[in-house]
Parts: sequence; C-alpha cells; structure tokens
Amino acid sequence: MSRSVLVTGGNRGIGLAIAQAFADAGDKVAITYRSGEPPKELVAQGVLAVRCDITDPEQVEQAYKEIESTHGNVEVLIANAGITRDQLLMRMTEEDFSVVLDTNLTGTFRVVKRANRGMLRAKKGRVVLISSAVGLLGAPGQANYAASKAGLVGFARSLARELGSRNITFNVVAPGLVDTDMARQLSDEQRTAIVTNVPLARLAQPEEIAAAVRFLASDDASYITGAVIPVDGGLGMGH
Repeated sequence: MSRSVLVTGGNRGIGLAIAQAFADAGDKVAITYRSGEPPKELVAQGVLAVRCDITDPEQVEQAYKEIESTHGNVEVLIANAGITRDQLLMRMTEEDFSVVLDTNLTGTFRVVKRANRGMLRAKKGRVVLISSAVGLLGAPGQANYAASKAGLVGFARSLARELGSRNITFNVVAPGLVDTDMARQLSDEQRTAIVTNVPLARLAQPEEIAAAVRFLASDDASYITGAVIPVDGGLGMGH
C-alpha cells in the first residue's frame, strides 16, 4: 500500500537516496529542503518538495499542513536533516555548538512531535532517525555533531518506550562515511585515513543507507523498535 512518507533534508546525499527509494516503491513521498532547489528527478516522479528550516517551529507547522493537505497524515517519518560545524573545542564558539544541536537534535524533536499527532490518531507509525557512527565513536573536532547524533539515540529509545503501545516504532540508523558531496570535500589523505579503519575498506553508498531505512519502515520490521542499526562497514562495531 502507498503510504505518506516524509524525508527531512531530502534534497541531496543520504536524504535524496532515501526519498528515491520510497518513491520507487510507490509511496507518496514528501521532502523538506532548506536552501537551493529540489531535485528535478524527484519532482518529475511526483515527490512533494517543501521548503522548510526545521529550526523554525512555524515553518515546520506550515510544512506539515502542506504535506497533510496533499498526502494525508505522515505515516513514515525519516528525520535526516542535519548540519556540521566542525571545530576543535578550544576554537568552538557557543554558536557553533548551539546551531548544530538546534538543527540536528531539537529540529528532530520538532518534526517528530508534529508527525506524532497523526500517528497517535491512526495508532500506527514508523519513525527512523538518521544518526552517525560519530555519535557512537566520537571524533576530534566534532564534539557538537557527535553530541547531537548521540542524543538521537536516547531520544528514539525514550519514545520507543513511551509510544510502543500505540504501534509506533522508533529506530536509528547510524551511517559511517558515505560517498556524498560532504565526503568529497575531504582530501584524499582524510578519506584514506577513514577507510583504513573500516573493515570493508570502502565508503558507503547512499543507497545502502536507504535500504536499511526502508527495511525499518517496512512490515518486516514491525517488531523492531529502539534499535540502533550501524551501516558503517564495521567502523563502529562494539559501540
């Protein structure tokens, strides 16, 4: 059956691959994006693209109203939108820290809380949060990013306990370094250093993250909640 699916930050990278996977499966897909233009290939497939900065509660509310009027209540939410502001601790400003937390963690709170209105009425729902292997391992220069991504685990597990009886599942996917524009901004030396620590000795492809997300949103995963699924080539095993 075609479901109403929302992917935040679905205009590029991992979010784009996730949105594409659900659209290819015949779901009614909406994406949010903060800047630029929505991907033409998704729009051509009928994907609803809504401009929304998830740090602004009013924009979040307006985005949901637009999505609900077109696709109905969101049944599957993929909270993917996120940013980085990497800096060593002694050089990291309070703004560097707070902006990343407000987008990656508090922004996720906003979109999840709003989606739960419809999910509670329907007594069913699937929520998948996109974290990071860095949230489990830590990384120099990414204290803000790692804190925000680690926070998603506690957030999801608390809600898994709070809302499990309503047939709403909350799970987390923790990718390693993925072959996206963000990874391509790294130098060859930086990428080599990361891949050296990955047992599978390569970067992930966005479609591999999307496959894990689609599984967690499927009927096959109906008894999985509060899980953290690493898709990192073995980088974070044991954490």
